[in-house]
Order: sequence, then structure tokens, then C-alpha cells
Amino acid sequence: MHRTVTAVGQCLAGILFLTVVLSASGCKDTGSISEGPQVRLSSLSVSEPGLQPAFSSAVTTYTLNVPPTVASVTVTVTPENSSTNITIAGTASRNLSVDLTQPGSSKDIAIVLTEQSGSQSSYIITVHRDNNILSNLTVSSGSLTPGFSPGTLNYTVDVATGVSSLTITATVQDSNASVTINGQGISSGQPREISPLEPPGSDTLITILVRAPSGAEKTYTVTVKRPPPSSNAALSALTVSAGNLIPGFTADTLPYTVTVPASVDSLTVTATKSDPNAGMSASGAEIAPAGVLTGSVSSALGLGATTLFTITVIAQDGVTTRPYTINAFRDAR
Repeated sequence: MHRTVTAVGQCLAGILFLTVVLSASGCKDTGSISEGPQVRLSSLSVSEPGLQPAFSSAVTTYTLNVPPTVASVTVTVTPENSSTNITIAGTASRNLSVDLTQPGSSKDIAIVLTEQSGSQSSYIITVHRDNNILSNLTVSSGSLTPGFSPGTLNYTVDVATGVSSLTITATVQDSNASVTINGQGISSGQPREISPLEPPGSDTLITILVRAPSGAEKTYTVTVKRPPPSSNAALSALTVSAGNLIPGFTADTLPYTVTVPASVDSLTVTATKSDPNAGMSASGAEIAPAGVLTGSVSSALGLGATTLFTITVIAQDGVTTRPYTINAFRDAR
């Protein structure tokens, strides 16, 4: 048996083409390795920096991230053979401005080279127009003011004095963008608890930073307003189960009297707070804690005697109080 091995190689900055011919017993196997396109560029540039990888005539696919403010890019090319016909994005040109699609989307720019012999090669640049915009922003307490809009950057939220924490959720439009809330990286759409909020009477600033892949940043802010404790210690209503209050009830009138016939041996006084967060007691005993609007107190009445009812409202601030009194007189006969 006779075996012949023939190798033909051509070197151009490394091995560009290798052919191995093996023949044995009349059988012939041929393999080839080829690098790069047949028709080549000698230069390729884009008006925005960041082309990846760096240009090489043997590399035909590239990517480029641009900020959301960039609406177009200019592509400039030079062929190795000056007689090569070139189209960029379908237009015969060697220097062309190409409009991009909306932020958060990608566009392929095809550069097609055609020799007079008919040989053809293509280079592709995929341009991703970054997006550093939120698609949604929500809070667990209160409501954003104004209502959320992607182009609106600053918001306020009013919460009750008793709210000491809240959850905020930011969702990005571009899945390739990153988001941080008060400096902490977090996944898009993942709730972040802000706790504790600043004390009542203070504001808490929440900063949401959205960073596009190109590095372009946009900052949204939410200012959480937590009011100081209320000093409202007024009643909104005061009634008795028999007789009539004198004078008629008003929130700013504290002392009252009521006269009932001898046949009435007990009296119930019912009071309603103006501020549900206030507390209310009668004769030292709590009759309506914070969160409960209405409370009542009852007492037996002595024949021909006066019975004093005192209802005290304690404001949310724990300092302001207001005592309402009713002197109830039961007729002797």
C-alpha cells in the first residue's frame, strides 16, 4: 500500500487557509479552514464610541450600545478594494447616517460589499439604543403625586403619621438596564422596603437610579411626607340617651347640662371623636382607643341629684387634651 500526504498552506498573520489532501487506495479526503469574508473592509467606524469588538477586517459581526438620547448613528466604511460596491442599510454609500429605533430596542445595520466579479460579503452592526426609563413605580402606602408617568422624575407621597415604613417597587422598561434604590442594587420589579421612615413631621427622600448598559443614568425621586402627630382633641358629636344637652353641642363648647325626669334612673353619654387617631376616656377609663371613633359611658342617676360625666379626648400628640363635661340632673318628682 502506498500513502501520499500533501499539505498546502498559506500564512497571512497566522494560518488563513489550509488544505490537506490524503489519498490511499484510490480514496481522497479534502478539508479546508478559511478565516474572514471574501470581500473585506479595511476600516469601519461609527459616530458613537463603544463598538465591540474593535474593528478587524476578518470580523463581520459587531455590537454597539448607545444612550437613549442618541437617535441616529453615522457609519463610515472603506473597502480594501476601492472598486467594491457598498450598501449601508440598503443605501449605496460609504458614509451614511442611520436612524435608530425607539429606546430599549435594537437595530441591525447591514453593510454589504459586492465585487465586480459578483463575490459578496456582509458585515453587521447591531445597535442597541439604551433605555434608562422606568415603566412603573408603586408604593405600598399612600399614592404617588403626580400619578406615575415614565417621563416624570419627581414625586411625593403622603402617609399617615403612624406609618413607619413602606415598600417601593420600580420596574425598568429595558431589561438590560439596572436599578438601585437608595444606593442598593435591586432587580427590576422587586419590592424594596424603606424602613424606618423619618420621624413624624419629617420627610424621607427615596432615590431611584436607573442605569442603561451604556452608562447613561436617570434619577427618579419619591419624597415621603409623614405629618406630625395631630393635636386635634375635639369631639364631632356628643349625645345623651335622655333629655337634651344645654347648650346644643358644638365642638368648641365643653360644659353642658341635661335635665331628665324622675322616671329616668340612668343616663348613657355617647361621644364621637373628630380624629380617629385620638384617644378618649371617661372618669379615667378608656372608652375609645386610637382607631375607634365612638365611645360611651353610662351611670345611675340619683333622685333629685346631679351626676357629673366627664369625657376627655387625648390628641394623637399625647399632649393636647380636651375635657367635655355634662352635669345631669334627675328631677325629684
